[in-house]
Amino acid sequence: MMAVARAFPQVSARQEPSSLPPWSPGEMDIHHISTGRGNCAFVIAPDATTFMIDAGSLFPQPGIQKYVVPAYPDESKSPGEWIARYVKRRLRGLREAEIDVFLASHFHGDHIGEIRSDGPRSPDGSHQLTGIAEIASQLRVGKIIDRGYPDYDYPVPFTEDYQKNYVAFLECHRRNGGAVERFIPGSASQIRLLRAPQSYPDFNVRNVAANGEVWTGVAETARRTFPSLDGLEPRDYPTENMCSIALRLSHGKFDYFTAGDMSGATDYGRLPWHDIETQAAKAAGPVEVAVASHHGYEDATGPGYVAALRPRVFLILAWDSAHPTIHALHNMLSTRLYEGPRDVFSTAMKSENRIVLRRLSELKSSIGHIVIRVDPSGSTFRIFITDNSNESDAVMAAFGPYPCA
Repeated sequence: MMAVARAFPQVSARQEPSSLPPWSPGEMDIHHISTGRGNCAFVIAPDATTFMIDAGSLFPQPGIQKYVVPAYPDESKSPGEWIARYVKRRLRGLREAEIDVFLASHFHGDHIGEIRSDGPRSPDGSHQLTGIAEIASQLRVGKIIDRGYPDYDYPVPFTEDYQKNYVAFLECHRRNGGAVERFIPGSASQIRLLRAPQSYPDFNVRNVAANGEVWTGVAETARRTFPSLDGLEPRDYPTENMCSIALRLSHGKFDYFTAGDMSGATDYGRLPWHDIETQAAKAAGPVEVAVASHHGYEDATGPGYVAALRPRVFLILAWDSAHPTIHALHNMLSTRLYEGPRDVFSTAMKSENRIVLRRLSELKSSIGHIVIRVDPSGSTFRIFITDNSNESDAVMAAFGPYPCA
């Protein structure tokens, strides 16, 4: 499965103990916020349009706390509040603290927010404030896009209380004038710049996949890869993870790919169509930065996914002792799947993992917020690792510049 190598040279780290420089017009920042309680990527686009992908908010029960990394910076505030405070800091002096477009990759608590019995509620009492709902209570959120709106019945209706809480939040959001849309696979126009699009014609967001529909590579058309549910046994239905949205975000020559918790396990070859992550990765094509699907868990970030994307940089958005597993890590590091160097970064890591997975020593960083900064021309990018133990935004290490292939 050897893929053609991309022209990526070696890049070394530089210690930079200063604070993260502010964003400047023309640059693109992608902040992977490390709370230890779920996924959250915050994007400042070249014209200052803001996007957020996921807003996880987990509340681990005592029985599983030993498997989970600590909460960052600490447990004095909820994950949603820490995220909102982070966004406000990065936008201070730039523009009003708001998120123009929020995307929910899929409907699990580490992506949209769990609930708890004593959690705060919205002023009208309709829903609990957690994850994106809590963020929206502290700063303005414009459009919300997810894979299900307005039905939320594929492949099966919602059963979890936190999922129903998310729908109640959306109803409140719409009552208050907010917009909600269903993610359109194949589209390159649904997610776009809102402030000065004419100034950045090389910026683009391609909706690659959702619900088993995958972009064909032709115009804005998509093809169905999942079979009809008719005739399938319920145990063979697409899972929530498999239905995740995938997108490719581009600025100039720079490309970034993320696919939520898409997986590739086929039940030992019995259900080949379950390998949706490979189909989505092939549609996206090679990129500079790729997020390890499903946190690098045992059913994801498989060889097909890695070989199709062949990025210079992999990111692991981790919070559990199984993030990543040995197979996924080997795939990311394998020069048999594609030649050339690659750097792997993680937002967090259980210390015990280093004993089980020796190759974790090959990671460039295993703790902290991971910030990608793309230069205005879209021809190079840098990686900053910032301190997630406090709100200083101190840069603990910097990598690059990496040239875009």
